Amino acid sequence: MADDIEISFHAAIDAGKINGAVICATDTKGHFVYNKALGTRTLLSGKEVSQRLDDVLYLASGTKLITSIAALQCVEAGLLSLTGDLASVAPDIAAKQVITGFSDNGEDPLLEPATRPITLEMLLTHTSGITYDFTNPHVARWLLKFNPPEKTSRRPVEEAFNYPLGFQPGTSWMYGTGLDWAGKVVERVTGRTLGENVQQSICDPLGITDTQFYPVTREDLRPRLVDLNPQDPDAFGRAVVGGSAEVNRRVQGDYGGQGLFMPAMDYVKVLHSLLANDGKLLKPSTVEEMFQNHLSQEASAGYQAALTSHTGNFFRVGIDLETKTGHGLGGVVTLQDVDGCYGEGTMTWGGGLSLAWFIDRKNDLCGIGAIQPALPDFHGEILDALKQTFRRDIYRKHAAWKEQQQTS
Repeated sequence: MADDIEISFHAAIDAGKINGAVICATDTKGHFVYNKALGTRTLLSGKEVSQRLDDVLYLASGTKLITSIAALQCVEAGLLSLTGDLASVAPDIAAKQVITGFSDNGEDPLLEPATRPITLEMLLTHTSGITYDFTNPHVARWLLKFNPPEKTSRRPVEEAFNYPLGFQPGTSWMYGTGLDWAGKVVERVTGRTLGENVQQSICDPLGITDTQFYPVTREDLRPRLVDLNPQDPDAFGRAVVGGSAEVNRRVQGDYGGQGLFMPAMDYVKVLHSLLANDGKLLKPSTVEEMFQNHLSQEASAGYQAALTSHTGNFFRVGIDLETKTGHGLGGVVTLQDVDGCYGEGTMTWGGGLSLAWFIDRKNDLCGIGAIQPALPDFHGEILDALKQTFRRDIYRKHAAWKEQQQTS
């Protein structure tokens, strides 16, 4: 597959591997702008229409960056501390014990008390011990035995993620539901829903009007929902997460780790604000703090182990193992340059299996690539290749543009 956005993506569309994609990228001053909508999407009626830049996308874990910003705004307002004990505002988090295994008979979980308090910094960097059930087998086993999900019931974060810690707070790293809990913390200290916080404190300053947490009920947004189609009539976002409907089927309330819907052309406005450090969302000093590596030496060992595990490809988000990385307050941060791609200090993450975003302050570039996979078949390797094409080719296009500017 040719490593060019237009050629590669159109080839995948023609082969029926994906339906389309929306890609948005820009520099600080908005002089370099790459906005492209490719392919088609299917309406609930079955009619095919061209993909548009203002189509509303399911962000999945792309939500985590937005929630991180909302939490850091609370720190700036004096409502929260980045490194302080969260017990007073989140006693349900503080009460969590650490699961280390099960008894010899397989019936009783082996639990021990947490040896240090959980902080907001830990929630934002996946070092709190709060994992996903699918990233920790002991947690998965406990959940199945003591808090099994019911297909027909919707539950808030506090109930859905009511299970033990996978490791002692601050001692390791594992991807988890920390941002969902951070969203609840934001709600508790502000007295507003996470959705209200996001709209008033993040979207309004940037002129963003077309965003909503699941379920998307606004009648002006539903016709533009990419994930409202015959294969996903409830707009769960199935295609983004590999065909499953379980992610949103059972949620109640605003999930800060996974629940937001927004057009790519609006998401890039958030990325641009952080790239430009324009003060519209966060103070310049807070943005600087976001892009620092917040992993301790102890937690870094767990992070490196995760990167080399069988699921490490997902955690590396397109960055090779040889490149040193850490974790900032919003995503992975590169600790050195990536040849032909990210500069040192770039923050990046994604959403589900088909969305990628980055903010590269060294090379003055940010972008989001959102692919719309074709169902019922799901082609994970092709999606990985296309996301990598987006990451690499957008830098080539940016470099070609800069060269043209210098010669014109």
